[in-house]
Amino acid sequence: MGMHQYLQSLSNLETIQRAPGFFKYQNHSVAAHSFKVTEIAQFLGDVEENAGNQINWRALYEKALNHDYNERFIGDIKTPVKYATATLREMLADVEHKLSQNFVQNEIPAEFQAAYSRRLSEGKDATLEGQILSVADKVDLLYESFGEIQKGNPEPVFTDIYQESLKTIVSFKPLASVQYFLKSVLPEMLAESFTNQEKLQALTTQILTPTEQSD
Repeated sequence: MGMHQYLQSLSNLETIQRAPGFFKYQNHSVAAHSFKVTEIAQFLGDVEENAGNQINWRALYEKALNHDYNERFIGDIKTPVKYATATLREMLADVEHKLSQNFVQNEIPAEFQAAYSRRLSEGKDATLEGQILSVADKVDLLYESFGEIQKGNPEPVFTDIYQESLKTIVSFKPLASVQYFLKSVLPEMLAESFTNQEKLQALTTQILTPTEQSD
């Protein structure tokens, strides 16, 4: 038993495409997504630190970098399917957990098993680092869907993904990093020139307005 199987498996993440089954102008692999989420989480962590909050950077990097590793076992399932029901989501999460734990026990050397069991477990928890991961994951999904909308992709699913991603980000609005994103980053995104600009701006305003009124 050695680390060969784990290191070799990293290449598998390059071949797993996100949003399978839909026409896309630009494909994104799980490996690329993991890197982008880590970079986004790093930025959001910087914002939180600037706001006076303490960040466990080791935990944040581990959570972000490894958050989708388990997709090498079951692939990337379409977002509308994955979140169809809470029961289905729990079942998929349970399967991922069991497969990852079996992998750790059978392929990872004993002296590293505790570390990889931690790294491959669910990272989106109630800690600040877990919340940042939840936001970073949706920020990248927001940008992936925005990229397709900006290019004129006719698939309506990308508008749905944009809407679902933004709503999830807004649900974490108490975080300083989310407030910064909504006030400083999102307006720059929507200021880009693209065909459905007014429609997307209106949808964004519709999502944000109830939150702003409750502040």
